[in-house]
Amino acid sequence: MSLDPQQQFKNFLEKSKEILILLPQNPQGDAIGSAWAFYFFLKKRGFSPTIGLSGELPLKFSFLPKPEKIVKEISGARDFVLSFDTSRNKIIRLKTEEKEDQYNIYITPEKGSVDPRDFSFILAKFKYDLIITLGCSDLEKLGKIYETNSDLFFEVPIINIDRQSSNENFGQINLVDVTASSTSEIVSLTLEQSYPEALDEEVANCLLTGIISATNSFQENSTTPKTLLSAANLMDKGAKQQEIIRWLYKTQSFNILKLWGRVMAKLKLEESAKLVWAELTIEDFVYSRTHPEDLQAILEKLKENYSEGKTFLCLFNNTPESTVALVKASSPELLKKLAEFFSGEIRQEILEIKINSGNLPETGKIVVDKIKEFSF
Repeated sequence: MSLDPQQQFKNFLEKSKEILILLPQNPQGDAIGSAWAFYFFLKKRGFSPTIGLSGELPLKFSFLPKPEKIVKEISGARDFVLSFDTSRNKIIRLKTEEKEDQYNIYITPEKGSVDPRDFSFILAKFKYDLIITLGCSDLEKLGKIYETNSDLFFEVPIINIDRQSSNENFGQINLVDVTASSTSEIVSLTLEQSYPEALDEEVANCLLTGIISATNSFQENSTTPKTLLSAANLMDKGAKQQEIIRWLYKTQSFNILKLWGRVMAKLKLEESAKLVWAELTIEDFVYSRTHPEDLQAILEKLKENYSEGKTFLCLFNNTPESTVALVKASSPELLKKLAEFFSGEIRQEILEIKINSGNLPETGKIVVDKIKEFSF
């Protein structure tokens, strides 16, 4: 009889020791909350987990306890073995020496000279027993970690946990639920079913942070009764809902407020499409001492303050020759159409579009015109 995915998940986990938890490039709250929860759960059960990610972590999640092992590149994951056949000649001494740009190995045989035919070069197994990906619809979303370590993903089993309908089911185990509000919700239910004792206060708090971040504090259409039950269960385990909300939404730094002021000064309105949007320059980020990652909070504030708005857009130059547009919309269909047209990527219900032009007014007009076209 075949095992269901939950049972397979538990079997894979119990056979592993070194576990690599991977997040999408520049992860947002859902991926961070579920990864942090997995890390602390595994650590407490005697596993050796490592979190890997490309890009930067948003500062607003720094209130969560930070895992000790977070890497941005996977080094030392695999040994290169120099093997010597000693059946005919023993090795009696070995010495190494590092000189400028060379690393020398001196081998002294028991008798005679060394026969080069007795040497072989072997790639050892990767040190990781298992990979867990969180919130990645495909492996390319991992960024440089995948690009520079592609062999790893063919030799180490993968547990793929995600809620996106575009998920390519690339894992040996695929816990993909498109009806879930978030990856954190899937992780919460998975741990509750397989390891009910695992949901202590620390793990529960991380998972609830992920759910609240993904659902904009349960206001998004993705929120379901199952989501609310999961959240209630996490609060029963000690997760602090009000504290999480205060950190994520109520306490805006002075720098964010300065950026908000500069956005407000540049705000434009397209009444026919119920579009609220603004173009930002590098000076706006320098003056407010903020980063493009902070625009997620700005889009949330635009949505909160313009109840009649349906689509919210911020554009900025990420390089002198290219522009990034971030779009948040009440219509998932609109986001999907825009993503398909511009080859954009939807993360945490925000579409990111990259355009190879540094002309901000020109690219702004292109994106706005397409939003207006797809809105009718």
